[in-house]
Amino acid sequence: MGKNRHEDLKTMSLGDHLEELRARLILTLLGLFAGLIFCLFFGKFLIGLLAAPFEKATNSPDVLRHLQTIQPAEGFIVYIKVCLVFGLLITSPWVFWQIWAFVSSGLYRHERKFVYTAAPISALLFIAGAIFFLVIIAPLAMGFFIKFNERLSLASNWTFQSYINMVLALTLVFGAAFQMPIAIVFAQMMGLVSIQALGRARKFVILGLVIAAAMATPPDPISQLALAVPLYVLFEGSILICRFLQWRKSKSL
Repeated sequence: MGKNRHEDLKTMSLGDHLEELRARLILTLLGLFAGLIFCLFFGKFLIGLLAAPFEKATNSPDVLRHLQTIQPAEGFIVYIKVCLVFGLLITSPWVFWQIWAFVSSGLYRHERKFVYTAAPISALLFIAGAIFFLVIIAPLAMGFFIKFNERLSLASNWTFQSYINMVLALTLVFGAAFQMPIAIVFAQMMGLVSIQALGRARKFVILGLVIAAAMATPPDPISQLALAVPLYVLFEGSILICRFLQWRKSKSL
């Protein structure tokens, strides 16, 4: 039994792993480049999507005119950055497949089956996190900042670059944070953590999520809670998935 298990492991030398990594990186970059080229034709529309939370918070249909550029190349640089991030979003299924394909190169055959499920779910969770922020959280956060400025008798004359950079950064933060269920389920399947340990760690997880949300978001309670609460829900969901997989495994024995 042990011999078959070792034969089942896909053995690779260090050189093979480095070559596999190089190939996956090239494929990932090619996918990102294709996504960037595609998004360059729709950059103005994509910037409009990012400006939508500001429009909703200010009730202004022409909000981009209120965002200023103070450097000659600022508009161009931000345009490319927006296209690159949205290129990552639309090619995320390809990108996550390359990541999980590289991880699977060191797994047993029965463990590599997890990759076929994890890769598309990772992409969906990444996109879901990004959309969750843009549609629900960003308008609330922008409204909070604007109203807070008004209480201090300050005008919200933000620059184009600072606003877009903030929205893009948080879009990526929420997308990456929503990967937590995949990481937890993978760790449990690999035997790195038990379901019982996950259950006992709840209070520490809550504290850690609050701290992580405070570090990853602007210093406003809306953004912090909006990230910490969904992450805790995903954590509990991950435990339920682990229990289900364990139950299904016990039934198949």
